[in-house]
Amino acid sequence: MDTISVRRRSANMARIRGRDTAPEIKVRRLVHRLGYRFRLHRRDLPGTPDLVFPGRRKVIFVHGCFWHRHEGCRFAYEPKSNTEFWRRKFAANKERDARVIGELERMNWQVLTIWECQTADLDRLRNGITGFLGHGDR
Repeated sequence: MDTISVRRRSANMARIRGRDTAPEIKVRRLVHRLGYRFRLHRRDLPGTPDLVFPGRRKVIFVHGCFWHRHEGCRFAYEPKSNTEFWRRKFAANKERDARVIGELERMNWQVLTIWECQTADLDRLRNGITGFLGHGDR
């Protein structure tokens, strides 16, 4: 049972945005500090990746653990109310994510997904990003 009224829950959910989230901005700042240059939210690519590195043909998605169902993550909990709606919503999100990654890979783009919970450990995040993007010309 939800402890928040339906009206309040609706207002909370309406304020959640799909871009410029705190985890995304944290990743963007780190990538910029590392010297890499990128484009944001290219709509001409499947899934509108959060960060695009055109010269490298690489993209980064920054996924919220709750919305994209990060397996085993404490943030990917199941809502207690309207469970059937959420089950369908999360299944559709996962299907879309897999489809988008497949489309990008068929277009010869490499894809890195960074989960919201992974943004807490900056050293590990830095290592993952530089491992993905490489150390060459930034």
